Amino acid sequence: MSGPDVDPVTLEILRNQLESVAAEMGHVLIRGAYSPNIKERQDCSTALFDADGRMIAQAEHIPVHLGAMPDAVAVALEKDPKPGDVFVVNDPFAGGTHLPDVTLVSPIAPDGEIVGFAVSRAHHADVGGSAPGSMPPGAREIFEEGLRLPAVRLVDGGEPNDGVRDLLLANVRTPDEREADLRAQRAANDRAEQRIGELLDEHGPTLLDAFDAVVDYSRERVETEIRDLPDGTYRARDVLEGDGVTDAAIPIQVAVTVDGAALDVDFAGTADQVDGNVNAPFSVAKSAVYFVVRAITDPEIPPNHGCYEPVSITAPEGSLLDPRPPAAVVGGNVETSQRVTDVTLAALAEAVPDVVPAGGQGTMNNLIIGDRAGGFTYYETIAGGFGGRPAKDGMDGVQVGMTNTLNTPVEALETAYPLRVERYALRPSSGGDGRHRGGLGIERTVTVETDATVSLLTERRRIAPRGLDGGEDGAVGENRIDGEPVPAKTSVDVAAGATVSVRTPGGGGHGDPAERDPDARERDRRDGKVDDRPPEADGDDRV
Repeated sequence: MSGPDVDPVTLEILRNQLESVAAEMGHVLIRGAYSPNIKERQDCSTALFDADGRMIAQAEHIPVHLGAMPDAVAVALEKDPKPGDVFVVNDPFAGGTHLPDVTLVSPIAPDGEIVGFAVSRAHHADVGGSAPGSMPPGAREIFEEGLRLPAVRLVDGGEPNDGVRDLLLANVRTPDEREADLRAQRAANDRAEQRIGELLDEHGPTLLDAFDAVVDYSRERVETEIRDLPDGTYRARDVLEGDGVTDAAIPIQVAVTVDGAALDVDFAGTADQVDGNVNAPFSVAKSAVYFVVRAITDPEIPPNHGCYEPVSITAPEGSLLDPRPPAAVVGGNVETSQRVTDVTLAALAEAVPDVVPAGGQGTMNNLIIGDRAGGFTYYETIAGGFGGRPAKDGMDGVQVGMTNTLNTPVEALETAYPLRVERYALRPSSGGDGRHRGGLGIERTVTVETDATVSLLTERRRIAPRGLDGGEDGAVGENRIDGEPVPAKTSVDVAAGATVSVRTPGGGGHGDPAERDPDARERDRRDGKVDDRPPEADGDDRV
């Protein structure tokens, strides 16, 4: 189905061309970036928007970035954008997600009239704040987390705004790296304007008609998928393991109502905003729900604004999922987003039991190592177990939920930083048993070769990823420094020679373990996925 002025064949051609432009933006950004976090791990996202601020195409990058991008474009639209502008924003209360995610929004105006916007969002390894890496686990206010940028012009009508650039670079620990990464983002946005100009030359006004048509197409496809779900209200509850200030459990509660072609997601009953940094801006909560909608519907539906029009989301103002400033939020983007994904999927497991997997690792396992003088800042999210699926085992050692990054290759890590990787391996027996086994977590052990600050922002260290339909829970994760356990959320100054070990959670199993195929069990033993040692021998406390 297409819009009234675009035939189906032309629409399919233009849809693919637009998605290709978004993907090319990502390639330009990744190739041009300087920091390993963007160049190697690809912790960045790119997308195209129309002149009204609706997403029309995205690259398949980071879910937590992409679902929250429209809020950044909405803020830029309030600033009366003109051709040649480039807005920079990271303020979580005005278009951003958390401060390290720096977004550039550029009007696309190849012929002098704005027809859309190019958007790139990248996680910068340091944007100031009280700890290297700008993710202090004990932060109580956003002011501790780094430089806060409302939507301001980094480029004004084609002229660089050196004052904004200088202000930004004066407040970060690694200014040369930040400037290089920002240049890569600008190059990505510039490439989008170039390519859209070429498509306008080729297709004329039909291209702009396609913006509406592709959004309509995706909306109609998603509405059809929602109609296939059984009507009803489905509920679930889960918790975060403390906020970095206290270890008290923090509940997240959801009610998902399916009514015809509409899906309503209500987080009433979720905790009030907390003192620590796991508060999640509402844009992050929405992004997690949008990810779940994509996960339970046909993955071939083009990802754009239309996918989300049938979905309504509410959270109490002043709650964990819609905090008021100056709440600390850096952990909300990386950890609370994962729990929102978990709880929303858990609610929908009753509606679509043949689609929803058992619990994945449910954390990004954030590890940050840097020196306070600004010599280096290393940031990484570490993979773990994907939950067992209704018809397949879970995947081992992968990113789960709201992140989609790669790892930092050992060679790149040791070249760029005063760090040495001692161990990088799967954790046997960490996946939950079941008809379909949960995926394995991993262990990553690093020696720090200089005095540094180590920050850890992690979850699922006390409460295991859940099995589903009779499957067993996965193993909880564990953090150690010099062999000694440390809290899930902590920041520690260490001397040269210290070792940091992160053991990530495994995924939950799916289905009754007694129904697992004997050949699959033999394959598990042969592949080293299970061993005969008790869990304590590997440090895998089970909950």
